[in-house]
Amino acid sequence: MALNVYDQTAGTVGDRTSQLLSAADRARRGGRTRRALALLAAAHSTAGDDAPLRARTELLRGLLLLDDGPVADAHQSLLLAAESSGSHDTEGAQQALAAAAEAAWAAGDFTAYLQTVQRPAGRPADATPPPGRAEAPGTVPASWSVFRAGMRHVVLGDFARAAQELEPLLAAATHTQQPEELLRAGRAALVLGDITAARRLLGRALAAAGARGVYGPTARILEFLAYAELRAGCHQQARAHAEEGLRAARRLGQRNIAAQHHALLALVFSLVGTASATEHHADAALSVARPHGLIQVSTLAEWARARADLGRGRAEQAATRLAPLLRPGPRRGHFGVWMLAVPCLVEATVLAGLDEDVTDMVDLYAGWAALGADPQAPAQLSRCRALTAREEDCDALYQRALAEHEAADGQFEHARTLLSYGMWLRRRRRPLEARQRLRAALVGFERCGALLWEKRTRSELRAAGDSAAGDAVSDPGRLTPHQLTPQQLRVAGLVAAGATNREVAARLSLSPRTVDHHLRNVFSQLGVRSRVELALLMNGGRTQRSGDSRSGDA
Repeated sequence: MALNVYDQTAGTVGDRTSQLLSAADRARRGGRTRRALALLAAAHSTAGDDAPLRARTELLRGLLLLDDGPVADAHQSLLLAAESSGSHDTEGAQQALAAAAEAAWAAGDFTAYLQTVQRPAGRPADATPPPGRAEAPGTVPASWSVFRAGMRHVVLGDFARAAQELEPLLAAATHTQQPEELLRAGRAALVLGDITAARRLLGRALAAAGARGVYGPTARILEFLAYAELRAGCHQQARAHAEEGLRAARRLGQRNIAAQHHALLALVFSLVGTASATEHHADAALSVARPHGLIQVSTLAEWARARADLGRGRAEQAATRLAPLLRPGPRRGHFGVWMLAVPCLVEATVLAGLDEDVTDMVDLYAGWAALGADPQAPAQLSRCRALTAREEDCDALYQRALAEHEAADGQFEHARTLLSYGMWLRRRRRPLEARQRLRAALVGFERCGALLWEKRTRSELRAAGDSAAGDAVSDPGRLTPHQLTPQQLRVAGLVAAGATNREVAARLSLSPRTVDHHLRNVFSQLGVRSRVELALLMNGGRTQRSGDSRSGDA
């Protein structure tokens, strides 16, 4: 019945179709997927042979499927929209191609992604939108041309050239408050391995979106911010932002983005939570990823499960889970993610004593580490080499890995190397040295809140003759960060990032008094006495301030 209103009020077929498309876009942005699809179907039937209207219809359909549908279908619709837009609407063509690249990335289709970012798009800077089409939030600015050029070199493995191409985008980001511009710049910093800059830019994007009342991209911004914090080792902040992003995606009906947040939470809990929490979020992610073809989400969820298996000492199960994701074949994981899981596969295979040569995977990872996109990769590579080396070379390789960890942030990976080294020393009947490394690993895992890995390390310490390495005694009056309420965790995460009480209140739509109340409870329950101690606890033993910057400050 609602569709007839447009038929009655519009004067021409073009007017009716435009109104239907506007209504469909509002429904999409409001999370009403079925309503949007019904309106798009009506617009398609009235558009006739009008190329601009048909292009807009396909564009909206593609954007809708990108957020809540099979991403391969979204990719095809968006490519059709770009082709249909042609020369009459190069702004629309550019927006469609940018979204088509997102769909190809989500689908893990390397060829489709590369072909999409190689396609030229964009109108001249002095051109104006076509008649009847105004600039609006969500349209793609000229930075897409810079971003696509840089990402082309990223996926081809030429990070030096990618950095050159993306530098103007990063430089321009210092002068903008546009959420989409800051998001794109933050993503550029993330793929180039500058995690500190990525967190700063994505935090600004989140704040800018809130200040402008632009909530459509919020869940997407939080996705990349949570991932950057995970890469930085700030697991509690990653959890807080992924949970916030999950709520935002659900409100807007963005099931594909919600699945991404579930996968990120599975990764977080594979470090700082329980196996059941990891399984819950991995299952939730896969329940959407499988029917919608979200290969990136599937890869992250399976990696989280394998890492939880490793934390519980189930090396063979972890290796069995990871092998098809990382080995060549039709089941290989996402082209932009699978390499990050190679150290887990190497460790799981060696610890399980499987009759499988993983030196080829180590060599592949060496090529990745040499690109310089991951500051922690050199140390992880040395750990992999130590695990697979000849007996006489292992000690020196472990020592090298520990030295390389000192040059890069990453409390969790540092602790993993200490654990691996301690296990190797214990098996070589060097218990005094083993206990030294294992105790250091335990401290690292405790600072990260990595409960599964703490338990595994305590078991190794007992095997090395440390009688004091029993399971940690639970103090009923003191919690760990992962045991805080969601609201307390959000407040603690923002304060740990350097926000004042008033800034936290504005961000979370609370009164300063309520923030103060939550913060007092956090201090009491965690047993900390200052903001500095809170930041150290939340961030794995290091504060987030660097000079005058606020990494991750939203």
